[in-house]
Amino acid sequence: MTGPDLLLPLGVIVAGWVLAGGSPGPATLAISGTAMGQGRRAGLLVAAGVVAGSASWGIAAALGFSAIMMANVWLFELVRYAGAAYLLYLALKSLRSAWRGGARPARPAGGSGGRGLFVKGLLLHLTNPKAILSWGSVYAIALAPGAPLSAVWALFSVLICASVCIFFGYALLFSVPPVAAAYARSRRWFELAFGALFGGASLKILTT
Repeated sequence: MTGPDLLLPLGVIVAGWVLAGGSPGPATLAISGTAMGQGRRAGLLVAAGVVAGSASWGIAAALGFSAIMMANVWLFELVRYAGAAYLLYLALKSLRSAWRGGARPARPAGGSGGRGLFVKGLLLHLTNPKAILSWGSVYAIALAPGAPLSAVWALFSVLICASVCIFFGYALLFSVPPVAAAYARSRRWFELAFGALFGGASLKILTT
């Protein structure tokens, strides 16, 4: 990726990407909640799923799928409703856990439990309609018209590495013992907050 291929300095592009990706949202909530409640490895598995979902949309946008979605509104609507439904499911799951109270049973981060955690993160991003729009927008804003495919893939590589730092950083930060201990003391309130935030995100997707 050379200078003439970019419409903006690379540092500005990455800084904007980091600020947007690191802001509180369904993905960061899921990663932090899992890391606090189930440990570092579990949080990293959810983060890996989120990164895989983001990479999938990044590749799809690079291949022009974002333009196809915008030209065929029913595809975008399908993703939108699927995302709202999945966030509502996570909201109800958190609220049910808060209602039951008590200690959450430990779940293994490997085997089927590990796969489930990865899939949770993957679905969060694959059903996020803003994800493919974000990738499509950053390509359109950052790359000069007629930029070669090598520039597209180079920008993708830089941004997905930034996403790895963001989401894995959340998992590492929220799995430190003092944070995990605070979660254990107030788990019910955390679950209530997660339920409300996931529910709010679901409603926002449906009404925006």
